[in-house]
Parts: sequence; structure tokens; C-alpha cells
Amino acid sequence: MTSSRLQTRPRRVAVFSLHTSPLEQPGTGDAGGMNVYIAQTATRMARLGTEVEIFTRATSSDVPPVAELAPGVTVRNIVAGPFEGLDKNDLPAQLCAFGAGALRVEARHEPGHYDIVHSHYWLSGQVGWLARERWGVPLVHTAHTLAKVKNASLAEDDKPEPRVRVVGEEQVVADADRLVANTEAEARELVSRYDAAPEEVTVVPPGVDLERFTPGDVGAARESLGIEPDALVLAFVGRVQPLKGPDVLLRSVAELLTRHPALRTRLRVLLVGGPSGNGMARPEAMHQLAEALDITDVVRFLPPQRGEELTAVYRAADLVAVPSYNESFGLVALEAQACGTPVIAAAVGGLPYAVADGVSGRLVAGHDPVDWADVLASLLRNPELLARLGEAAPTHAAGFSWQRTTESLLETYARARRDFRAAPARVTGLSA
Repeated sequence: MTSSRLQTRPRRVAVFSLHTSPLEQPGTGDAGGMNVYIAQTATRMARLGTEVEIFTRATSSDVPPVAELAPGVTVRNIVAGPFEGLDKNDLPAQLCAFGAGALRVEARHEPGHYDIVHSHYWLSGQVGWLARERWGVPLVHTAHTLAKVKNASLAEDDKPEPRVRVVGEEQVVADADRLVANTEAEARELVSRYDAAPEEVTVVPPGVDLERFTPGDVGAARESLGIEPDALVLAFVGRVQPLKGPDVLLRSVAELLTRHPALRTRLRVLLVGGPSGNGMARPEAMHQLAEALDITDVVRFLPPQRGEELTAVYRAADLVAVPSYNESFGLVALEAQACGTPVIAAAVGGLPYAVADGVSGRLVAGHDPVDWADVLASLLRNPELLARLGEAAPTHAAGFSWQRTTESLLETYARARRDFRAAPARVTGLSA
């Protein structure tokens, strides 16, 4: 590595993750793939010599003001509004309180304490915009999801993202020094829908923990979950909300059993996760749907899983389903494939990048349960094909790693710092 690159790599990064903490369990509430992304990249940055301080909103009086996520990674829980009873739609009213808390932390240090700000999701981007102006450092922003893209492909029971979010995203895109997109498709959306400057958009694919998620003993995994050795197992892992499409899987299972009733004695469907987002309004909706479809005998609901329990779910499954209506990348798909389990996924967002169609899984155009049942039948009734996809899945997943993601982010930071130093001060809405 050249000395000039070393000089532009940051000593200390301020990461803003206002609406969800990397300390929270993914799979319920607002915790999901973004939590994993932040925790994994921050930990690896610290190992490479860059300290990371993560600013998030405190959601309990029990959490300490400062906690250690890993050596060199600090989580600062900023009090902004009541600890409980707020969802993402309430948080714009707390941007000032959160921003003031973050500025107070920096004010305790000598000027130049942080070398760069990396904000995740538009709410954090608004505060990152403020920090950029006050601290005189570049702002790197990762959207993770985009309101205009989500609103263009809503699930039937989902609600559109509010205009305050659309405007907020437009402002952050305009002011950030560098935008990090998960895929080339997301980069194009930033340019076409948000007028981002193409030269300011960098594509950095997310990764997967290749040490934790590995192929293993399928029999042992099924035994730990109380599943018969010869069962045909489908799994959904993620937040239970319309955006993620768990209803698509349940409806397609009902269609599949109507066509092939003999499968009922062997089919087992695991729905792993907790209510989130618009799904909070009807937390029992999927249970009720399973009853209405008369498939409660094959469906089993599990709370969010962590550690070895999550790995066991992936290993126990013959197929992991990701029927999302929008997905910036699809970490669940990568985790499942790393465990040797093929994936059936909707051909939306980043999923065509995360899943190699016909190699490590299958992509389905649209969300029609009839189409999904067609693909499910073609896979579950062809054990040789399933085995071939499962053998190729870890190889495909191995092309993505958090180490590679982290190194690409550090290079992005270095370029942002060089450009920030060289560029004349730009006039922004905050400084006008």
C-alpha cells in the first residue's frame, strides 16, 4: 500500500445510524441487514487501524451512553425523544435533538477529532449533512433503501413512503460528497431518480460472514429444530412486513399443496422473524393468513434467530425464500447460500446480484403466487437439481466478503477526503 493512500485513510470515522442500533437483534422492529452491515464493516475497519464511533438513538433507559461493540468500535447512544413508542415515521421530529447530541460529543474533543462522516439511511444523512458543515469533513452516505424505488413497487397492503422522506433523500444526495450504492442498479436509480452526479456514486457490494455461515450437518440442524430428516423445508428469514413479501411465500405454498397434495406430509415452512414497519399494525397477519389458507399444519413461526440458531435454520432448509418487493441487496440470500442452501428470490433490486439464477438458486419475475408455486414445484420435486444448486451456492457466496466490502469503503473514504481537500467550499442549504 502506498504512503499516500495510508495518509488519506481516516484515523477515526463517525458513523450515523439514527433509527437502529448495530447492537440490536436483526429480524424485528427496524433492525435488519443494515445493522449487520454496520457492525461487520466497523469491526473490520477497527482491525485495520481505523477507529469507529457509531452514533445511534437510545431506545431504552437501560442502555449506557457509551458501549463497546468490538475493540476500536464505540457505540454512542444519544438521547433524542422518548425511549419507546416511536417508529421511523416519528423520527424526523427528533433530528435536531439527535444532531445536538452528536455535536456535543464532538465538542468535547480537539478540532479534527473525526476525519469523515458515514451516514446510513436518509434520517442519518440529514444529521450527517449538519456534521459535515460543522466539522469540516466529507460526508459519505449509504441509502440502503430509496423511497422513490420502494413507492414504485409497493406490496398490495403496504403504504407509500411519505413525501418528507423523498425530500429528505433528495437533500442528502445533493449534499453528500460520496454516495455508496450496493449495486450498479442502485447507482443508476440514484442518478436517474435523484439526479446524483455519476462521478460521486461508488458501488460497494455488501458481504457475508464466510466464517460463520458455512455448509454443515443438515441432519443435526434439523434435529435441533425438531424437523424430520426427510422433510422438504422452506424458510423465510427477515422482518415480517409487506415489503418483505412473506405472504407471497404462504400463498405460493397453498397453491403448491393444491396442485400436489401428497407433499403436505413432508413439507415444512419456517417463517423466522418479527413484525416490523407497516407489519406492526397487524402483527398476527401472517398467522391469520396461514389459517385462512389452511396451511397451519405445515407452517411454523419462529422469533428472530441469532448465532448458531440462525445458521441451523439455513442449513436445515432445502430452499430459502426471499420474496421481497424491494431489496437493496439481500443479505439473507447470501447467508443462506454460504450455508449451502439455494435461494428462490424475487428478481428485484439487488437480488439478481446476490443470487446467480440457475446456478445457486432461482429468480422469479414478479410476486404472483402461481408463478412462485411453479418454481417451487420444479425445485422441490427435483432433488438432483436442488443438490446441484446447493453445491454451487457456497462458491457464489464466496465472491462476497465483509473484508472486501470494508477495504472498498476505506478506499472510498480516502478518495472522498482527497476530493474534499481539493474542492472549493460549496454553498449548501445549511450554510446559506
